[in-house]
Amino acid sequence: MKLRNSADRQASVPMGEFNGAAYATIHEVPSSPRVDNFRKVSVLPLIFLIFYEVSGGPFGVEDSVGAAGPLLALLGFLVFPFIWSVPEALITAEMGTMFPENGGYVVWVSSAIGPFWGFQQGWMKWLSGVIDNALYPVLFLDYLKSGIPALDGGWPRVVAALALTVLLTYMNYRGLTIVGWVAVALGVFSILPFVVMGLVSIPKLEPSRWLVVNLHNVDWNLYLNTLFWNLNYWDSISTLAGEVENPKKTLPRALFYALILVVLGYFVPLLIGTGSVPFDRELWTDGYFSDIAKIVGGVWLRWWVQAAAAMANMGMFVAEMSSDSFQLLGMAERGMLPKFFAKRSKYGTPLTGILFSASGVILLSWLSFQEIVAAENFLYCFGMILEFIAFVKLRIKHPNASRPYKIPVGTIGAIAMCIPPTILIVVVLALSTLKVAIVSLVAVVIGFILQPGLKYVEKKRWLKFSVNSDLPDLDNDISQESTVSLVD
Repeated sequence: MKLRNSADRQASVPMGEFNGAAYATIHEVPSSPRVDNFRKVSVLPLIFLIFYEVSGGPFGVEDSVGAAGPLLALLGFLVFPFIWSVPEALITAEMGTMFPENGGYVVWVSSAIGPFWGFQQGWMKWLSGVIDNALYPVLFLDYLKSGIPALDGGWPRVVAALALTVLLTYMNYRGLTIVGWVAVALGVFSILPFVVMGLVSIPKLEPSRWLVVNLHNVDWNLYLNTLFWNLNYWDSISTLAGEVENPKKTLPRALFYALILVVLGYFVPLLIGTGSVPFDRELWTDGYFSDIAKIVGGVWLRWWVQAAAAMANMGMFVAEMSSDSFQLLGMAERGMLPKFFAKRSKYGTPLTGILFSASGVILLSWLSFQEIVAAENFLYCFGMILEFIAFVKLRIKHPNASRPYKIPVGTIGAIAMCIPPTILIVVVLALSTLKVAIVSLVAVVIGFILQPGLKYVEKKRWLKFSVNSDLPDLDNDISQESTVSLVD
């Protein structure tokens, strides 16, 4: 098929090949011409979309202190980013600028190891994202139930969770640029109370409290899952690359600034919370930061933190749903899903993808917090292994492919960079409970069945699929590499 007409498009080249100037593909399935008329996402909204894909603030990190104590919690949020977040963000910057289109990591894996594994990547990451999103209405209500006891359980909680899901789904429907600027506003509102808390807590800080640790009484499963959950999903923004303004430059820079924001957004509140109140392991559970706010600043600060937590969960929900729904759109444009998944609303948003993602959230909202975190981490680990394989294989097989941002390491360095996070993945998988492992493996098996099933449906022409969606072929790519700085 031909490319849609656009002033900023270069001459058509095979999907995945590069002419040194612009990413283009003869296999791209054209979307509605009106899509080009919608505003693209710029740097600042993209930073906060990444912030909410990964973090959203310190809400939910309390379990790390309860599981391992202040010292290990603080060290974890300092060391873990170098083991996991930095490599994942760098790989996302390189691969996301190499393939600046909706679908993100699905296209990476498909290009490197084939369409079957590309589909598995898409299935596991989408399911992991939907499971993740099922958590945010739960956390939202957990932070409000101290002020509104009726939300603690029963039908009021169910109705409130459903209403919140519908409201935030509608926000996604209205447009990604709206979601981006809403994320900026929510981010500022969520961060500010911790700035205030830090100032008012200075007289109460006791540095000796930061050093409390008991290695014989550590819940390693909860500790590692909490760290992993709070510091992953850097690659999720890649599924929105087609909606980003000048993604070759914007995406790497947004990832760089978001990384700084996320790490500080965790470490500083933990430093304040663990240093300003005596350590009581039983109290460090979800929502404890609001209690600390009351202790150090009063009821007004507690309400502010609770409101910020509620807003943060809204931000994480809309960011995650945007990523999940655009991923389905990107997969449909590559012929992996029926064509109706590529349908856009009049606002340019993936209508079918949003509806499917919202339905998944509602169906999975009955899971507990710990089960949600463990299940999504298990599936996410499988997906990350495929990404690491794709990253290394493309470096080896297609070293001359255009990479607008390229990690300044060679093949050996690329392999070495993937070793520490891979070891961490093995540890997280090994610590999973039998129930989580069985449920997750069943989900993986479903993906193995879905892909050939959809191919059969396509062969029988029961549903329409996008045409000419062959995988990228970089074998003949001899274009000169060009790179950009993360911060210039």
